[in-house]
Amino acid sequence: MKRLIALALALGCGAMANSVLAQDLVYQPISPTFGGNPFNSNHILGTAGAQNDTTDPNSASNSSQSSIFARQLESRLLSALSSQIVDAIFGENPQEQGTISFGGQTIEFFRSLDDVTLIIRNDDSSEETRIVIPLFIDVN
Repeated sequence: MKRLIALALALGCGAMANSVLAQDLVYQPISPTFGGNPFNSNHILGTAGAQNDTTDPNSASNSSQSSIFARQLESRLLSALSSQIVDAIFGENPQEQGTISFGGQTIEFFRSLDDVTLIIRNDDSSEETRIVIPLFIDVN
């Protein structure tokens, strides 16, 4: 009886060994940053954003009503000032050159025959930005 059980067991293991197939394991990353499927990026970004519990101290949600109002007022004033500068440079009576100082910045402009050069200087750090705007002359 023991021989019969051993023989059946040996035959069963032999039959199972023939029917089991294996293949190579291939690692596929999930993140598109590391070569994964690019369609996973929105899902991964959403999951990371949901798990992020840190807050930006400078964000608008942490601001008071008065600081929001001050930022909006400052934006409107800067917009009005930039409109005046554009009128001085390109308006009906354009100026050849000029200097405007406000809020720690100095803006200089110079008109030549074919362009206008704006120089924006930060008075504190002496950092300078130059913008050259071509003039389009209407020949009529």
